Amino acid sequence: MTGTVEPRTELSADRFLNRELSWLDFNTRVLELAEDDVLPLLERVKFLSIFASNLDEFYMVRIAGLKRRQSTGLSVRSPDGLTIKEQLALITRRTRELVHRHADVFLKDVEPRLADHGIRIVHWEDLGETDVMRLREYFRDQVFPVLTPLAVDPAHPFPYISGLSLNLAVSVREPDIGTSHFARIKVPNNVPRFVPVGQGGPGDAETTFLPLEDLMAAHLPQLFPGLDVVSHHLFRVTRNADLEVEEDRDEDLLQALERELARRRFGPAVRLEVTESMDPQILELLLSELEIGTEDVVSVPGLLDLSALMALYDLDRPELKDRPFVPATHPRLSEGESPKSVFATLREGDVLVHHPYDSFSTSVQRFIEQAAADPRVLAIKQTLYRTSGDSPIVTALIEAAEAGKQVVVLVEIKARFDEEANITWARSLERAGCHVVYGLIGLKTHCKTALVVRRENGVLRRYCHIGTGNYNPKTARIYEDLGVLTADPQVGADLTDLFNTLTGYSRQTTYRRLMVAPHGVRSGLVERIHREARNAAEGRPAGIRFKVNALVDEQIVDALYEASMGGVPVELFIRGICTLRPGVPGLSDNIRVRSIVGRFLEHSRVIGFTNDGEPEWWIGSADLMHRNLDRRVEVLLRVCDDTAQRDIQSMFDAAMAPDIACWELQSDGRWVRSGTRDYQAELMARAGDRVG
Repeated sequence: MTGTVEPRTELSADRFLNRELSWLDFNTRVLELAEDDVLPLLERVKFLSIFASNLDEFYMVRIAGLKRRQSTGLSVRSPDGLTIKEQLALITRRTRELVHRHADVFLKDVEPRLADHGIRIVHWEDLGETDVMRLREYFRDQVFPVLTPLAVDPAHPFPYISGLSLNLAVSVREPDIGTSHFARIKVPNNVPRFVPVGQGGPGDAETTFLPLEDLMAAHLPQLFPGLDVVSHHLFRVTRNADLEVEEDRDEDLLQALERELARRRFGPAVRLEVTESMDPQILELLLSELEIGTEDVVSVPGLLDLSALMALYDLDRPELKDRPFVPATHPRLSEGESPKSVFATLREGDVLVHHPYDSFSTSVQRFIEQAAADPRVLAIKQTLYRTSGDSPIVTALIEAAEAGKQVVVLVEIKARFDEEANITWARSLERAGCHVVYGLIGLKTHCKTALVVRRENGVLRRYCHIGTGNYNPKTARIYEDLGVLTADPQVGADLTDLFNTLTGYSRQTTYRRLMVAPHGVRSGLVERIHREARNAAEGRPAGIRFKVNALVDEQIVDALYEASMGGVPVELFIRGICTLRPGVPGLSDNIRVRSIVGRFLEHSRVIGFTNDGEPEWWIGSADLMHRNLDRRVEVLLRVCDDTAQRDIQSMFDAAMAPDIACWELQSDGRWVRSGTRDYQAELMARAGDRVG
């Protein structure tokens, strides 16, 4: 393992929390927002949908990974001492509790409140004659033609059930001889899940919807003419969607990935969701055909797949949502209403942008667009991990290549669930004349970097962006991220070396202002954590502050424990997974951990060290997990600009203030909600005041 630093003190064996259960704790915090009746109603609907989508991905990746390891006979215990079997049992029990809690929030609280506001989800038997007639016509014209009933008998094998699809399991009987048969009908995903009832326009106060599966169930006799429909039951299958690409130096990575994408559709089933009314005989058939056990069955009250509720959130009902927030242009990047040249601004000093409070489109996106249009720009080099479907960043890179500039783009085609989109981008960029590379064998390139080379008065100057989030203008409006735009020559030299490593055979491992994984991030952070402990022991100012999405890496956790035992105050602002136990006497008395989950997804990674009164701040793409530190190219940038340092410290101070609304992690692993002040609302207000 690269960057290994052994702990210097023997630590207790129970010092780690389980990472999978910690992730479920994070999703519980999302669910608590859905339960919060202080939030606008459709915002609660949004969090119900996000909880469901999160849980789907958890099963497709994390549970699938545990089951795969179990099937190979691996008996490796997790750092908290649990076997795979024990972890799966705990996860199953906890998940079932959360699924029922999730369903109850919707059925008993949110759905009735929606009805009070004229937004109703009804069932077929609730409809009046006029609506029935209209929906029969809709079914005939828009739904019936795309349905394919699939029988199961000796001539028709059990059909393939695609991952995350909704399906009707139908039992039919031949009236003459009484023989029963099973059939499956897929609920089409290219027809709206919630079918509008009535002819009201989008501005009408009352909006009524019928679930598509209810409409299909009401018309089953049309799908099985001459047979008696005995019963029907809804079910949903989740499959292993975690790709394992065999990277061979002699095989084209693009072709290998496309082969694995085709296999993903046929990954083994890892979860079966059914309604509470599911017939036991049909359930037994599904378990047998899908080759899963009863422990993988989740019985859901009410509707299956509440991720579809996002369609209700999209309704034009602004009174039921948060007030709109429009990101402001960073004041350094405009003069009044007029945009400034990003290059002229950066020659005056660095610019720290904080999204979504600072506009992405008028900062990072404008940087790339101005570079593409500027005749003095000779080259643009950029990494792309995820971007949007109509990406202006990609458009700008294509235009730059067509204008004759050297454009080098590292497209990470192994970015989970974005593989197909990134393959499409890669080919579009290649057709335009960009030099496209797919990263390094055995590593994902997760860093967020851009380098622009510009000729100025006969001299080449390098302009850079290093950020914590993807080059995606859509997610930049809802993800909280940081980025530094700079013309600092050392950063430019570092990015030049980095891109030479990514595109060629260079094996650079040391940099001036960067820490780069897999060789330098873990060791660099652990060394600095130990430095803070030495400073504390010598009576000098010491302190550690981390803001990350996940803290899992055992070596970094152990180093933080040692720092705490040495008297270093440690503040951890962690959105998701945390396996460290804070507040344990004699181990982590000086560590506190909090999480903020809110309107925006806290996504930036920030590392701070007091450093004997000379504060050291780093931002970058790396979470503190094995995959980030060992199997990804990640970049942390040391922020040296005084104003940027003060802004980051102010942001951290606000997040860790005593009365900020957050969840505090306890030594026993419980997260306790506390505080009343909305941290993100205060940052929105600050952004408005700065512009005003």
